[in-house]
Amino acid sequence: MGGLRFKGTRIIITKGVIPLLPLHKILGTLKAVVQHCFNRPFMRIFFTFLLLTALGTVAQTPAEINKHIKEITATERAAYGRLNQEGVLTGASANFDVKYYRCEWEVDPAVRFIAGKITMYYVITTATSDITLDLMSPLTADSVKQRNNSLVKQQNNNTLQVVFPATVNAGTLDSVSIYYKGVPPNTGFGSFIQDVHGANIPVMWSLSEPYGARDWWPCKNGLDDKADSVDIFITAPSQYKAASNGLLQSETLIAGGTKKVAYWKHRYPIATYLVCFAVTNYTVFNRTVQLGPVTLPMQTYCYPESLTNFQNGTQSTLDALQIFYNLFGDYPFSKEKYGHVQFGWGGGMEHQTASFVVSVVNYLTAHELAHQWFGDKITCGSWEDIWLNEGFATNLTLLYFEKTLPQYTLDLRRDDINEVVSQPGGTLKVDDTTDVNRIFDNRLTYTKGAMVLNMLRWKLGDSVYFKAIRAYLQDPKVAYGFARTADLKRNLEQVSGQDLTRFFNQWYTGQGYPSYTVAWTPVGSSHVRIKLSQTTSHPSVSFFELPVALKFKNATQQKTIVLNNKIKDEVFFENIGFIADSVFIDPEYWLITKNNTAVKTPDNAAQNTVQVYPNPIQSDFTVYLRNMTASSAIINLYNAAGQLLSSQNVAVVNGSQYLQVPSQQLPAGVYTLRVTAGNFKYTKKLLK
Repeated sequence: MGGLRFKGTRIIITKGVIPLLPLHKILGTLKAVVQHCFNRPFMRIFFTFLLLTALGTVAQTPAEINKHIKEITATERAAYGRLNQEGVLTGASANFDVKYYRCEWEVDPAVRFIAGKITMYYVITTATSDITLDLMSPLTADSVKQRNNSLVKQQNNNTLQVVFPATVNAGTLDSVSIYYKGVPPNTGFGSFIQDVHGANIPVMWSLSEPYGARDWWPCKNGLDDKADSVDIFITAPSQYKAASNGLLQSETLIAGGTKKVAYWKHRYPIATYLVCFAVTNYTVFNRTVQLGPVTLPMQTYCYPESLTNFQNGTQSTLDALQIFYNLFGDYPFSKEKYGHVQFGWGGGMEHQTASFVVSVVNYLTAHELAHQWFGDKITCGSWEDIWLNEGFATNLTLLYFEKTLPQYTLDLRRDDINEVVSQPGGTLKVDDTTDVNRIFDNRLTYTKGAMVLNMLRWKLGDSVYFKAIRAYLQDPKVAYGFARTADLKRNLEQVSGQDLTRFFNQWYTGQGYPSYTVAWTPVGSSHVRIKLSQTTSHPSVSFFELPVALKFKNATQQKTIVLNNKIKDEVFFENIGFIADSVFIDPEYWLITKNNTAVKTPDNAAQNTVQVYPNPIQSDFTVYLRNMTASSAIINLYNAAGQLLSSQNVAVVNGSQYLQVPSQQLPAGVYTLRVTAGNFKYTKKLLK
């Protein structure tokens, strides 16, 4: 879910996506409706979004945009807080495995009410005489039937217990049909909303993440059981269209033409919170996109008054589909469709094959599309690991802009890093899954999640990283099912050959970030001595092991090197090819860091110092001349018999020089190194 909270921290709007309106018209419209609607949380979000999108092409600084987004995030998190007050969030029993739902709903978007029949096929996993589903108490289950026989049922504590006539053995496949009706309760964002749009036209929609499915239909509400498929039948007044998951099979008039039944068929595994419907006077249009050999339908259900906006904005989604296909492989539901369904909540929700969006802002649509791979095909197996949904979707949105607006890449990374390090601690792992505000924490779940994936990409390299993520998506243990962080780690390790235990200990369960100090000293005409130190912001991690990029520059040249920093206060010698006058730490913003400093330091060695290492020598050895007074030096190597084997005359630049002497071809034995620099002489015995 997301968009404008955002599952990230900014909005980017390109010309042609959101039409500009005169400011006085925007304000006039808002003035007429705000007094009526602003006391409703989801409408507060919506009107804030309208104002932002209307002003979207007006020059705004990143700080201004981020400020508005954080305000929206705060409102949404407050809504999640109200949802959490409902108490126990799933009471379904674990003694059955759902295989299929046939959902038959009758609604009128002008009336907040639902009547339904849910036929559920399941396999008993533990011998039992009853099963329990989630169903909020304001809804009444009139009856439960099995092969036309009524079963005993009991509703309490927001659950529906179904009692069988006798004990059912494990492995038994069977079904029940639940007939129910009522007014769904108001919780959180509004898992079931009846509202209006345009010229007071009724609209109704669902939004069940994280725990809201039970508000409007009997089901299993947790993250442990996907139905293999669903059929959805929505009966509504005939002037309206109903949108849902999968492919529309038929629209059939009934009741003398006053009602219409829309039949949607979805033949992929689906988590309960991703089942959806929406009903109003939708205008429908279709596009296609070529993804390798597949011509994928792209279907949009939008309000008539928004048709131009959605038609103009759909191309960015088609572009994103091609980008994500190229990076991550087949669109997960390629036998069906991808779609947009307009609704009135200020953001988006990644319902499987049918993302609900308030408008087609490219950041929002890319984010919700990304969830089809990460969140829908592979769903986090616990809210503890919600970053596997939201961190990935936020990261893929950055990838979308990296491909379409590459000039924004560094600014976007920098802004996200600044968001993460705005506080010294916080784990990526959700440490309290009863706190919905914590589950959907913008800084940690969304932004830190995205940046941790960016660091993995940096650590492993593009080729290995994307290969590993594709392996994760194809892993039969999690594909079209549920995953935990350990599943991602396992795939990354199998493809890369690297042990990532320390990385995940530091960045998943650990807290904080490093601050680097680079003390660097030019050596000779082309080398640099670097001491890389760090402090950490939180005591849970004393040292972060990371590859750190340093960009050295002078007026005419620059070079970026990468130091694989494994220990504290590590010292490196690097050949950069020129004398630098400045250095920049992590110039492309790959790492979650803050307050990095680079200090050019003089050589504090005693005058005329020579260091030779290693000894015994191996394939080569290093001669490091420090704080010399002469402008050049002669370096000679002799064998045990006193024969000259090699001689080098090197310039001493600013008192120093650093060179490596090849010795791979030398036989084992004792050698003598002699250095002459003006009146200074130095002799060293070497062993091989």
